[in-house]
Amino acid sequence: MTNALEANFDGLVGPTHNYGGLSEGNLASARNKDRISSPRGAVLEGLAKMKSLAEAGLPQGLLPPQERPYLPALRAIGYSGSDAEVLAQVSRDEPRYLKLMSSASSMWAANAATVSPSADTRDGRVHFSPANLLTTPHRAIEGAQTQRALERVFADESRFAVHTPLPAHPLFSDEGAANHVRLARTHGDEGVELMVWGRDGHAAQTGRFPARQSLQACEAVARRHGLGASKTVLAQQAVEAIDAGAFHNDVVCVGTLNTLFYHEQAFENRDAVLDALRRAAGESFDPAFVEVPKDAVSLEDAITSYLFNSQLLQMPGEDRLVLLAPEETRENAATRAYCDTLVSGNGPIGEVRFAEVRESMRNGGGPACLRLRVVLTEAERKAVNPNVWLTDALYAKLTDWAVRHYREALSPADIADPNLLTESRAALDELTGILALGSDFYHFQRAGA
Repeated sequence: MTNALEANFDGLVGPTHNYGGLSEGNLASARNKDRISSPRGAVLEGLAKMKSLAEAGLPQGLLPPQERPYLPALRAIGYSGSDAEVLAQVSRDEPRYLKLMSSASSMWAANAATVSPSADTRDGRVHFSPANLLTTPHRAIEGAQTQRALERVFADESRFAVHTPLPAHPLFSDEGAANHVRLARTHGDEGVELMVWGRDGHAAQTGRFPARQSLQACEAVARRHGLGASKTVLAQQAVEAIDAGAFHNDVVCVGTLNTLFYHEQAFENRDAVLDALRRAAGESFDPAFVEVPKDAVSLEDAITSYLFNSQLLQMPGEDRLVLLAPEETRENAATRAYCDTLVSGNGPIGEVRFAEVRESMRNGGGPACLRLRVVLTEAERKAVNPNVWLTDALYAKLTDWAVRHYREALSPADIADPNLLTESRAALDELTGILALGSDFYHFQRAGA
């Protein structure tokens, strides 16, 4: 066993945060389409959540937002002229394209990559596979820049292996850590990696909503990360969960250490999945399964409240886990009652806390969507770019930065404003200096060199 801790790297919300309603199968995204958003409110909510966990003694880092509006993609499909002319053409002729290229969806870092810690991998390095996010066009443009960000944050190749995204084909449709759970006795022990898929890539889509993660993507990530076959469990997400709006497994399941917290209707062949996890754990640890019955919390309530899209955390000095849920979980009568019951017993989850991330929730992303979990040894933590760890000084600096650069309100029409492009680039250019990512991190910086 090696001493290791689970660090959370949250996606910093970008300046173009808006409600585009672009994500099919995400009910909150569809419900809030074209509402006025608050980019400043969103980034400050995210920073406040990060700060609360850092103050609790947990390793808390952050990942930078991506460049939006992303004009290189618009130019690649035939638009030309100055930046302002491109924005005007697209806004006039095909405004949906401008929405696609203006989404701040990289804030949901749970979709940034799948991560396997060094205790699990054949070569003893931490492996990252950036997600290709092929199902939705506004996210399919993220993979290359995600890889670039991970390479700047986890640059030591002797300790970290940052892969390219999987091939850009539906057979290998990959949504990242939102469909991945790691269970272990301690973070430093070899663990069991649960990879959840929604469809066989060789079969046709049949459900109400698209099943985003393919079985073949899970298999490919396990191979490239060098995971042991006996310690890897591939499980199918329940079709009824996807059709109810659980577009990723983390809408109906979350886990850490030896604890899996999940809805009764989360998996196809649930008993077979649990048996496979027990076999994979072997004598290393006893999995603790906390199943939420559908009679206590319906799929509809689970998805509306995002009970499972919560962070399950081991707080320093506490024996039982803490569930950090969105405020919407407390406001839903069924999930509030369940949380009271959950912590009143002697199970592994001893407390539920609530986070205010309403700007993210209106777009369909709760506390768990906003973070990428990375298990790191002490030596690996020291090898991370030190400028991305959230400290009091960095929190103050980023708060000031956000207040100066982000708009308080953003309407659907505002994303065509050339001034928003200028403002966003100014914000990101300054951010690369704050986080020491290099002056060539974003495309606009390289193009202007």
